[in-house]
Amino acid sequence: MTRDTLNKGILEKFEEVLNAHFVSDKPHAQGLPSVASCASALHLSPNYFGDLIRKETGKSAQDYIQSKLIDMAKERMLQSEKSISEVAYDLGFKYPQHFARRFKQKVGVTPQIYRNLN
Repeated sequence: MTRDTLNKGILEKFEEVLNAHFVSDKPHAQGLPSVASCASALHLSPNYFGDLIRKETGKSAQDYIQSKLIDMAKERMLQSEKSISEVAYDLGFKYPQHFARRFKQKVGVTPQIYRNLN
């Protein structure tokens, strides 16, 4: 096995860790996933893990997590009748205002406008 093959496997496992986090009760118990918690789940140091993710994706591990978080939020807002606040809490945000601010930074519109447009 080459190092590149192993690195790609880490990226796939990282996706699995993130997906498992969002379908479990972890968002309510632990909040948002962090680089350190994902690295720990993969038995890697946070710095090494961050370097691997940047090398494979061109994004920092934190940016990757944020993108996944926004994708999950979009999906949940469009597939359920839950309020924006409920979606925020389900994803692990302590405050819906933080979710709305981060969503607008990444998407360019507020969660409510996004939901109304789609």
